[in-house]
Amino acid sequence: MDEKIEDIEEIIGKYMHAGEILSTVRSEAKEKVKIGTTLLEVADFVEQRTIELGGLPAFPCNISRNDEAAHATPLIGDETVFAEDVVKLDLGVHIDGFIADSAITVDLTNENSDLVKASEDALYAAIDIIKNGINTAEIGAVIEDTITGHGFKPIANLTGHGVAQYLAHVPPSIPNRHIGQGVTIKTGDIFAIEPFATDGAGKVADGSLTEIFQVIGHKPIRLPAVRKVLKELEQYRTLPFAKRWLKSDKLDYSLMQLEKAGILTSYPVLKDVGGGLVSQAEHTVIVTDDGCKVITK
Repeated sequence: MDEKIEDIEEIIGKYMHAGEILSTVRSEAKEKVKIGTTLLEVADFVEQRTIELGGLPAFPCNISRNDEAAHATPLIGDETVFAEDVVKLDLGVHIDGFIADSAITVDLTNENSDLVKASEDALYAAIDIIKNGINTAEIGAVIEDTITGHGFKPIANLTGHGVAQYLAHVPPSIPNRHIGQGVTIKTGDIFAIEPFATDGAGKVADGSLTEIFQVIGHKPIRLPAVRKVLKELEQYRTLPFAKRWLKSDKLDYSLMQLEKAGILTSYPVLKDVGGGLVSQAEHTVIVTDDGCKVITK
């Protein structure tokens, strides 16, 4: 067999394995999202269970509630508990850098099943049309039409995304709305589709809290405390990490210095600008000639 083909099969195998682990962890974690449980308990479970099953977290467990759409993760020692919330649980698993990414919404209010269904139906409507040669504009149109058909808005400035080794977000962008011109998808492309539905404004902006960061560059650093943090970050390569994962002293100062130097970027919590409730559904797929394979089912 051609060595290149063997490599491709091995890579696909790692994506599939990451997806299998994620599917198990997602299903177990969903049962732990209950009123009175701490967010940190669920995040710790997700991340530790991923490791137990032979994977590594591709990014911190995101637990975004109510008007938060993405990038919320517990703080160090966080004692916040779930209340009657609309909870988005967004998980990532990697094997040797090959990433599976998936999200579900858990409605602890028991009053927003239509909102949850809007993002889920949009996800599966998109999956149904994906195949070699489709344009991302067609996917965005189906997502928006499905969500508006349920009486909600898609979040226009959030998109799905490609995944690559040690990179959680790469092209192509998968829109959640009608766009003028997209790009053509081809067999072998691997990406995450993630519709967000809201009863709010349909647009997100940065909130005040930031707990997730990512290394994006390399520069010499003089200050010993900052160098120590940078050394600790080597294990995450170019994957996002949570502040609560780090043990170094002078953490806030060091992260601020690294961001200032252009070595780190930060991911503030994203919130619907109208304060509306948000639901999310997400799967990672591999495109085939006549459809796609969902690796996170």
